[in-house]
Amino acid sequence: MGRIRVLVVDDHRIFAEALAAALAAEPDVEVGAAGSAAAAERALERAGVEGRAFDVILIDADLGADSVAAGARSPVRPSADPLDAARRRPSAVVPAPRRPAAAPGQGAVPQQAPPAAPPYPAATASVYPAGPQYGAAPVPDGITLLARVRRNHPTLRAVVLATADDAHRAARALHAGATGWVAKESSLARLLAVVRGVLRDETHLPPALLTGVIRELTTARRDRTESERLVDTLTPREKQILRCMVAGLGRQAVAERLYLSPHTVRTHMQNVLGKLGVHSTLAAVAVARRAGISPSEPAAPAATPSVATTTAPGAG
Repeated sequence: MGRIRVLVVDDHRIFAEALAAALAAEPDVEVGAAGSAAAAERALERAGVEGRAFDVILIDADLGADSVAAGARSPVRPSADPLDAARRRPSAVVPAPRRPAAAPGQGAVPQQAPPAAPPYPAATASVYPAGPQYGAAPVPDGITLLARVRRNHPTLRAVVLATADDAHRAARALHAGATGWVAKESSLARLLAVVRGVLRDETHLPPALLTGVIRELTTARRDRTESERLVDTLTPREKQILRCMVAGLGRQAVAERLYLSPHTVRTHMQNVLGKLGVHSTLAAVAVARRAGISPSEPAAPAATPSVATTTAPGAG
């Protein structure tokens, strides 16, 4: 085996640089380091263009978790919209106007209600609620990046670096294309053994995780099989409707995409819900995602046929 090219991806710079330096001390290992998902993808693309593709990528399972947590702690961002900024600014306390005294013999003068404050813009909710039970994508992390780079670089081996053993996340990682899971507290010798092992097409998991991961994968497979069975009961047209539902299209949009009347689409949607045994579009989408149903793509515009012109004999 020639030299092994390894890319370390971790947003804790000290850890990433220390690990890269330790790995680079091996005579047959070349190492690169990236501190974010975007930097990692750029490094992979650049290495591929230069003909020096990486063999193994080591990805922090919690990549980007700190920035996500910081965003959760500070949900309000500075706004470039002066109107929005004014709405967020604390309002001054304005004393209520005095009620005019009633003239002798007259009833109380009704007080005019102050004008209503302009409404705040309504928050836009996500189409699908978060959480794996709904089939929604999990919070972006290192495993999300892993799935993406494995799709774009199929020969790349991926190993997850984790601070804690988690059977559910390890199963997610394996499903995304990882072939190794290593605790960050492991020795360098252990990590090197995993790196060399995945290049021999071996899968490396800590023994303590093995039973939990098998249980997770078995449960996921059972749920997927049941979802696939339900989806198979749909007619081809109902499957088209379901794919449009997965794409987040409403009844009118589905009607326009499939050249159907809204009433016909409504009937098909009701049939889909009934056959899947659910009572809402969200639940139907969850079943579809577990069955691997992809969203409907917009139809490609029809090509305009070219018109051939002929010249009459003798025409100039």
